[in-house]
Amino acid sequence: MSFKRTLVTAALPYANGPVHIGHLAGCYLPADIYVRYLRSAGKDVKFICGSDEHGVPITIKAKNEGISPQQVVDKYHKIMGDAFKEFGISFDIYSRTSSKTHHQTASDIFKKLYDKGVFTEQVTDQYYDEEAKQFLADRYIVGTCPKCGNENAYGDQCEKCGTSLSPTELINPHSMLSGSKPVLKQTKNWFLPLDKLSPKIKAYIEQHKDWKPNVYGQCKSWLDSGDGLQPRAMTRDLDWGVPVPIKGAEGKVLYVWFDAPIGYISATKDLIPNEWEKYWKDKESRLIHFIGKDNIVFHCIIFPAVLMEHGEFILPDNVPANEFLNLEGDKISTSRNWAVWLHEYLLEFKDKQDVLRYTLCANAPETKDNDFTWKDFQAKNNNELVAILGNFVNRTLVLTHKYYEGHVPDALEYSKEDLLILEEITKAPDKIAASLEQFRFREALGELMNLARIGNKYLADTEPWKLIKTDEKRVKTIMNISLQITCNLAILCEPFLPFTSNKLLAILNINPIKWNGAKQTTNMHPGHKINKEELLFSKVEDAEIEAQVKKLHDSKEANKAKLPSPEGEGLGVRSPQKPEITFDDFGKMDIRIGTVLEAEKVKGADKLLKLKIDTGIDVRIVVSGIALYYTPEEMLNKQVSILVNLAPRKIKGIESQGMILMAENNKGELSLVSPVKPDVNNGSVVK
Repeated sequence: MSFKRTLVTAALPYANGPVHIGHLAGCYLPADIYVRYLRSAGKDVKFICGSDEHGVPITIKAKNEGISPQQVVDKYHKIMGDAFKEFGISFDIYSRTSSKTHHQTASDIFKKLYDKGVFTEQVTDQYYDEEAKQFLADRYIVGTCPKCGNENAYGDQCEKCGTSLSPTELINPHSMLSGSKPVLKQTKNWFLPLDKLSPKIKAYIEQHKDWKPNVYGQCKSWLDSGDGLQPRAMTRDLDWGVPVPIKGAEGKVLYVWFDAPIGYISATKDLIPNEWEKYWKDKESRLIHFIGKDNIVFHCIIFPAVLMEHGEFILPDNVPANEFLNLEGDKISTSRNWAVWLHEYLLEFKDKQDVLRYTLCANAPETKDNDFTWKDFQAKNNNELVAILGNFVNRTLVLTHKYYEGHVPDALEYSKEDLLILEEITKAPDKIAASLEQFRFREALGELMNLARIGNKYLADTEPWKLIKTDEKRVKTIMNISLQITCNLAILCEPFLPFTSNKLLAILNINPIKWNGAKQTTNMHPGHKINKEELLFSKVEDAEIEAQVKKLHDSKEANKAKLPSPEGEGLGVRSPQKPEITFDDFGKMDIRIGTVLEAEKVKGADKLLKLKIDTGIDVRIVVSGIALYYTPEEMLNKQVSILVNLAPRKIKGIESQGMILMAENNKGELSLVSPVKPDVNNGSVVK
């Protein structure tokens, strides 16, 4: 189906911290490339984004910094908005969910669904902090994961093993506000009955089998899981957010994932108050959400369900979601400051916005997680932007000034080789467009660079600097064609490298040309005067890269004693002390020193090792989840601390008789707890 107009949204970033390269690679850069392409192609498109300023992460950040939630969102809304603009992310509007327009829009939509009887009212047991005197949202509760034993699991998810949880499943839960153990208390909330809406949602998802496999697959897994979709609360017991607009809901706000996607609608209202409905309600409008993979369920299931039940809005036509970007082989972590922050990059690498845009697009995590390294950043700049694109353009401009005083020469006669090159020029826009239309941005960028490579090879093969002495007529044709390639590169690189495009158009002394204009091979008219050449890119030196790598590792060392607080924001202390016990309680544990006699991997379990241990009192089997950190060979003859009087239990069909003690660092990595001295006998008691 062809559409009259397109509305593109990029996921609203939480206003509780700056933007890093993982955010950019996930959705903001691909969305910007796509929108810039549509604009160049003459399409009617609006690009919508803004700060997500409600929810638990904001209140936690405010508490950590000792300021109000409003001060938090004001601070980071400006930092993010300024950084996006300087990086060339071309939003038509960068709005915020604390605006009056948004509060009114979100309230109106909730009220309409409420009046239609969509929501179910449920009284549930929820954890309550008696010291802080408030109900606790899921991420305000931390405890031990019942699946893997991680003592820093949140009330909705264990970030170590990835298991989805409910707060009541946590072992030894405690409040992030006071550190005290919360109590269960009844509260009333309004739920979206996703179970009842499941047939509608399934039908909608089945209409979009053309979505990226990671998106369609994740939606299917939610829909086809054993329990299926479950009702989800659309209200929360908090004091920061959009107040629930019905009687009997005092002290409650809209759930942030009900409220946040509506921010796309309210931002469009602020951008075009009199025309916003065309983009949200006209069946000839196309809605596309660019997001990261962690937001798929909200944009593909929950938000569409809300729009369906409202009844007046179009549904998302596509939701291109990228996977995650890692950094130097490690997961990006805001709490450990293991990140490349956009606002810092823009200060340290002035006028190199396009180098980062190029590197992130070339390494885009489109189908699987990918890695950013500073060495690769340097290589992409020096070996590709400088050596290929920059080199071709510079040679063309320099020779034009040298031979023709900056005037475009006339192509008097074409050889067979020339005609093949001209044909490649006319094909390039369609090749790039075809990849962009399928959201294959890495592939599209590769096609752009192929055109630059064609230009480089053409100059290398024809050698006009040699031919000028014997065949000036031929050189004019060569340089004319080289200038046509240069001009078309300026047009086609704009979505990817907008700063470079602007710079090159200025050098060529021409106004911007629309996408289809890049199919022309007569953009540079004979006699047209171009401006003096200047380098498009400069080399990135080793010292600059070494400084960035050192900065990362210095930050990691400085934060080793810290653990992430909820949503990875701020720097929290290590997990709080567990409830007090008596000496008799400790005395019940029989911990001995033992030696590993045999070790092997457990079939079908990547994390498990089967260990035969001499405990000094017997020889027994223990199954331990340490295979990611120790090989069977490394465990042989190792002395370990083992809890010998732990009740046996079967793990993967093997009876495990005890538990070896491990220490976990702030990255979740495990290390053996072993005697320092080598002469401790098996069976020695740990006291």
